[in-house]
Amino acid sequence: MADTVSAYFVPAVLINAVVWATLWYLFPGQLYGIVEVLPFGQVGGGPVVGGVPLFEFSMIVFASAVLIACPCALGLATPAATMVGSTISAKNGVLFKGGDVLEQVREVDAVVFDKTGTLTEGEMSLTDVVAIEGADAPRADGGALLEPEIDESFVLEVAASAESGSEHPLGEAIVDGAEERDIDLQPVESFENVPGKGVRATTEYGEVLVGNRALLTASGIDTGPADEAMERLEREGKTAMLVAVGGSVVGVVATADTVRPTAKETVAALTERDYDVYMITGDNERTARAVAEEVGIPAENVHAGVLPEEKADEVEAIQSDGIRAMMVGDGVNDAPALTTAHIGVAIGSGTDVAMEAADVTLMRSDPADVLKAIRVSQATISKVWQNLFWALGYNAALIPVASLGLLNPALAGAAMAASSVSVMSNSLAFAQYTPDHDYVPLPLRPIAALRR
Repeated sequence: MADTVSAYFVPAVLINAVVWATLWYLFPGQLYGIVEVLPFGQVGGGPVVGGVPLFEFSMIVFASAVLIACPCALGLATPAATMVGSTISAKNGVLFKGGDVLEQVREVDAVVFDKTGTLTEGEMSLTDVVAIEGADAPRADGGALLEPEIDESFVLEVAASAESGSEHPLGEAIVDGAEERDIDLQPVESFENVPGKGVRATTEYGEVLVGNRALLTASGIDTGPADEAMERLEREGKTAMLVAVGGSVVGVVATADTVRPTAKETVAALTERDYDVYMITGDNERTARAVAEEVGIPAENVHAGVLPEEKADEVEAIQSDGIRAMMVGDGVNDAPALTTAHIGVAIGSGTDVAMEAADVTLMRSDPADVLKAIRVSQATISKVWQNLFWALGYNAALIPVASLGLLNPALAGAAMAASSVSVMSNSLAFAQYTPDHDYVPLPLRPIAALRR
């Protein structure tokens, strides 16, 4: 914005100075006659009265017109406000990658949240273990029945054994749950992580699958016996995973996450500001909607069952109608989506990859800091506009005075310096702002207080 203004302002000032210096040199009598009858007189005993030679006087007019319009204040208007805005945000745990990001944050129309680790704590815990009655007993490689008792302990044993090689929060929650129940894990001969679906491992009971319906269906396993248990757990907002051994479903394990305390009020505040709020998650539809309902996100804005590599596509689809989205995430899987979004925001507890891909990093793992980022951006640009007003306002008033030969160059230089001081003072006064509330310019604060 400042660059655009400067691109037109500077040439215009130089052309104006040359034109008026030339006019004074060519038509001094006519211009003097006009100046004599002007109501505002000679500012500071201007050079018109000085009786200097004509060419010298023309050069004085040129110098005054250029000095009074020196774009120092215009050049300071944006960086001074941006510097203070960046300092305010950093003190409040919000890090912008640059001044351009600080400006662009205020342009977003929608905020897209990842679920796990962003709207929720990301600390999963095992809540339920369900054994499927009548499940076929697993067989060893030779075909002989191993005939273990298909109960909750067995389901948790095989699920935790398979997940022991996983670094996913869901897998870690299952393993921790087994250890808390003093269940011994079986050695794993092979392990495969299937992104967005679950894990596949080989134990003494044969091949074990732990994951969602898509994982088992792709392996030709009937998930029907576990449908009732899955639906019940998903309605409760839990993440339920099927456990299959030797080609048959033997049970379901479920984990739950806690919604962050400020998630609901953050979504409410964003909605009140007319932002569209979305949620993207790899969880199934029922679980996702249960969490969305708890935090206040409309059901139609919930994108569930999204594979990691599809998150960027979902963000791109949201932005397809010209909407500028802010994506808030924490994991490696969120990095492409953070890059695709108009503004990417990484939660402080997230991975280094997510922070590197993001434009903004929230040092605390608090979704409420998304509001702080938006407020700082809006406040900073408001301060930039104020600075531009001070920088250009005095130019608009005094350039004509200088062009008519009524301003001494020394006074023009002093006025130019005063303009820069006013811009810096206005920016430094901004340092007292805290982004816990919307920014209100000083003259309007009494009115804002009355409204509250």
